[in-house]
Amino acid sequence: PASTLALIKAADARYPKRLPCALYCSIYSRRERREIMAAGERNESSAAAAAPLLAAARERKLCKEGCPGCRLDEINKSKTGIPYLNFFYVWVVCLCAALPIQSLFPYLYFMIRDLEVAKQEQDIGFYAGFVGAAYFLGRTISAVPWGIFADKYGRKPCIVISILSVIVFNTLFGLSTTYWMAIVTRGLLGLLCGILGPIKAYASEVCRKEHQALGISLVTSSRAIALVIGPAIGGFLAQPAKKYPNLFSEESIFGRFPYFLPCFVISVLAAGACLACIWLPETLHMYHDDKVEAIEEMEAQVADSTSEDRKAKQSGSCRMASTKNLLKNWQLMSAITLYCVFSLHDTAYLEIFSLWAVSSRKYRGLSFTSQEVGTVLAISGFGVLVYQLLIYPFLAKYAGLVKPFRSAAYQMHVCFFRYYLYFSLQHIHSWLTYMVWSSKYSST
Repeated sequence: PASTLALIKAADARYPKRLPCALYCSIYSRRERREIMAAGERNESSAAAAAPLLAAARERKLCKEGCPGCRLDEINKSKTGIPYLNFFYVWVVCLCAALPIQSLFPYLYFMIRDLEVAKQEQDIGFYAGFVGAAYFLGRTISAVPWGIFADKYGRKPCIVISILSVIVFNTLFGLSTTYWMAIVTRGLLGLLCGILGPIKAYASEVCRKEHQALGISLVTSSRAIALVIGPAIGGFLAQPAKKYPNLFSEESIFGRFPYFLPCFVISVLAAGACLACIWLPETLHMYHDDKVEAIEEMEAQVADSTSEDRKAKQSGSCRMASTKNLLKNWQLMSAITLYCVFSLHDTAYLEIFSLWAVSSRKYRGLSFTSQEVGTVLAISGFGVLVYQLLIYPFLAKYAGLVKPFRSAAYQMHVCFFRYYLYFSLQHIHSWLTYMVWSSKYSST
């Protein structure tokens, strides 16, 4: 019938090249088939002519005027060299964010003792643990929200707020007069210093692809430098009125607040880093192009709605399957679990060693001063830096990634069991303890 023939021709016009050859030849005459072929050639030529326009529209979407991320991409395209200045800013920011963590342990025991919250000397470690954990509790709570904030409002605001929190709350921590003030200031510092994830994303986005590995390595190296500088600042600058009476009097602010000087020095460095953030370029793409969205919407309307629904369902099921596959990937989950365990070991061991080293000899401690603890941790941090820069790349190249990790884990257990001998070495100069501790730390 003519109505059926019209429907078939309308469907063929909407979805060309889908009819079987026999049906196609039966419903169209030879003249009509020649006209359809000519029209198809014209459509192909018009589509080819429109392709640059669509590509230009997409290019405008990728390079929107006024978008800070697009502006940085254009700069990176024109400059093939390493952005040393931006990398230096990233390194300084990471260093200032890591120093409040590493500088605390050499004087934490003495600070808790002077706050007079512990009734007995044996209880100092109990109260010191809560002060050390307050920062990491705050950072754990705010890690995901800070990542969402950085993806929505930009990496630079997140970095600036984090550095400002270091300036404010690290300074207030040094001025703490009560135990709860110390806990609250450390907790707020961890809560508002959400730089851990965004700075890694920023380091990879601020440069070209070939320099991304260098940018990420700067984040790691800044932490290694903080392992050297941080304990030295905390150990040598705490209680300055007692250590350097010729420079600081007991009536000065550093005499009345004996643990303010290391916090003040770090806050001054953070203030310099905050000023450097003025020249940090934003890397997040921020644009809303209505014309490009209209073009894409018109392109999307060409497809069948039923086909779109089917594809959406398939895409959703693929995402769910992908998530399940990640959770079932035991190699990946094992690596994440091991990273979590060794991060726990790293932080806990630093604090436990510091508390044990400054404890009295009658409790089988080493009776170290804060200056000696700072020296130990600084030397161990230097060992980590040397190991990461010189030794580990060689081992990873010739022995792979797994074997050095297993070897370090075995050596770590040997060092653990060897620590009960340290008390019997109390009459030997403390440099022996420094060397043993440094060799243990660098091996891990």
